[in-house]
Amino acid sequence: MTAKKLLGLLALGVLAVLFFPEGERTQSDGVLVEQAPRQAAVSRPPFDHEGYRIDALAEFDIDARVLGKERYWLDRESDLSKYDLALGWGPMSDSRVLDRIDIRQSGRWYRWRAEQLPIARQQIEQSSANMHLVPADDYIERQIAGLRTGDLVRISGYLIKATAADGWRWRSSLTREDVGQGACELVYVEAIEIL
Repeated sequence: MTAKKLLGLLALGVLAVLFFPEGERTQSDGVLVEQAPRQAAVSRPPFDHEGYRIDALAEFDIDARVLGKERYWLDRESDLSKYDLALGWGPMSDSRVLDRIDIRQSGRWYRWRAEQLPIARQQIEQSSANMHLVPADDYIERQIAGLRTGDLVRISGYLIKATAADGWRWRSSLTREDVGQGACELVYVEAIEIL
């Protein structure tokens, strides 16, 4: 095989990885994650991560179904968080509900729409969220990168506020009941596993 053909095949492989989403894992019908995310008071002192000051706002643990994963490259936030996960629990972990909802992510937002609501709007809004994940180390980042839509995951860490010396700041929501601007969780991930 010539070097030109080999280079062409390599380029096709890179394009396939970048532009074609990974396959979705299928799950059985029914609520797969009963428990809502857990949040508790925290007393961890501020710490430095990747040149940013991190303030832990709350301990945070979530079992959820991955509704979507988006990789970011060029925004300021990607210094800390290369991946957003749209996550669902309760009725938003049920395939019968999710089959009737179109879920999209872009621009650090998670959006959904449905021709006819399979459950109440409030249930959708309070049983799913977009989460910006800040991996504690390279191993955690590789685990996040390997997740696929449909995976059931457990994530543990902190809801945080990140600040930089130039005045830039990014702060997590502290409730699952909000929507719109500022409603996403910013999660410093210390552990992640596929359930």
